[in-house]
Amino acid sequence: MRGLSDFQRAYREGSRAKGSILTVVARPNGLEHARLGLSVGRVIWKSAVRRNRIRRIFREAFRLERAGLPTGFDFVLIPAAPKLEPELVATRAELALLARKAARRAVERQAAREAGGA
Repeated sequence: MRGLSDFQRAYREGSRAKGSILTVVARPNGLEHARLGLSVGRVIWKSAVRRNRIRRIFREAFRLERAGLPTGFDFVLIPAAPKLEPELVATRAELALLARKAARRAVERQAAREAGGA
């Protein structure tokens, strides 16, 4: 994901799945691959070092799980708890589960919109 408009669209139209480590927002993107967006707030983590560590762990989890994630979605990863100290193994497992759950909800939501609008 590149710009502010991508994030705003994902927050507005996306489906969410929340776990103990992260919250995943999924929105169909019309592409043949999944894209990643990260939202790690400066309000909660004052230290840039800690924010960047969380981003690195989330990015690495996405990279390692990418083959198993649903394609054609934008995924925004948000830390689920303030002052979180995530571990890579647990983050990978939760990401795989939550991404599939959020993508399924997004597909169901889109189908319901199309059925209601037709």
